[in-house]
Amino acid sequence: MTRIVFTCGDVNGIGPEIAVKAFKKILKSKNTNQIIFACPKNVFEYYYKLTDAKFKFKIVDNQSSFSTSYLNVLLLPDTKTKLGYPTKVSGKIAYHSIIKSLELIDNNFADVLVTSPISKEAFSLAEIDFPGHTELLAKHENNNNYMMLFLSEKIKAGLLTIHSPISKISRLIKKDKIIKAIELINLTARKDLMIENPKIAVLGLNPHAGENGLIGNEETEIIAPAIKSLQKRFDVSGPFVPDAFWGNKTYKKFDMILGMYHDQILIPFKLLNFNNGVNFTAGLKLIRTSPDHGTAYDIAGLNKADESSILQSYKYAIKIFQNRNRSIAESKSN
Repeated sequence: MTRIVFTCGDVNGIGPEIAVKAFKKILKSKNTNQIIFACPKNVFEYYYKLTDAKFKFKIVDNQSSFSTSYLNVLLLPDTKTKLGYPTKVSGKIAYHSIIKSLELIDNNFADVLVTSPISKEAFSLAEIDFPGHTELLAKHENNNNYMMLFLSEKIKAGLLTIHSPISKISRLIKKDKIIKAIELINLTARKDLMIENPKIAVLGLNPHAGENGLIGNEETEIIAPAIKSLQKRFDVSGPFVPDAFWGNKTYKKFDMILGMYHDQILIPFKLLNFNNGVNFTAGLKLIRTSPDHGTAYDIAGLNKADESSILQSYKYAIKIFQNRNRSIAESKSN
């Protein structure tokens, strides 16, 4: 059994809707896992009716009363919603849902975390000083060695930089940072994804990967030396010309990919996996997965949201949890 806690995300977006739709499918099957949903009661009940859900649930505030036979709705205070808009209130509720979920994991009442989409604007309105889940969870563990990693059957790719303006990206490209990222992506592939000898590709930063210094020197002075320093230890190649790497489908030859900045990975990833991609925070003790899309305010409350990505997040969270347990068991037996 795996104990999974879901957050509600921004209650003015599609987070609660996709979660409830996912629960409909999970609880309809022969579920042996314990499912917990940290959400305001009035928001949950709204989407339970909107999606015509029939599954059993129980509103709980006692952590010892969780069950595998129904959805456990962990009570948060009722809240006002303004569907389709980020607000101070929605930012606070989203944050509170995360914190309550982390408390369950910290106190061993849950094993893994699946987070629904939040809004950076709503967080800002609520004066919550984090640009996203990744940084918040890393701060919770006091961990500086983490990575935003995107998972699907087609692509598994990580980011060297996360929510940084394009104007600052070049200054953030450092040799030691790239080395740590490659080491982490290799470890994650082996321990969390059970890829024994991962083939890793590293993308360049500039158009044409710098064209030997004609269009930038980050490749020749920073990225290539970092890759070379690790090639005796890991199967790592690059820096690849980014557009050709995707256009020629070179990505199919690699188990893991490291990109330099957000859109360099997210644009091709979402083109190929928009409703099935998963965001995983690699490097943390905590196992956290999330849909690869945002709050989709434009369709909030319309019963149009696709739950496929959060279902894949649920499946990956369980898979990673099982893989880590298997890895621990194997290391003890050796």
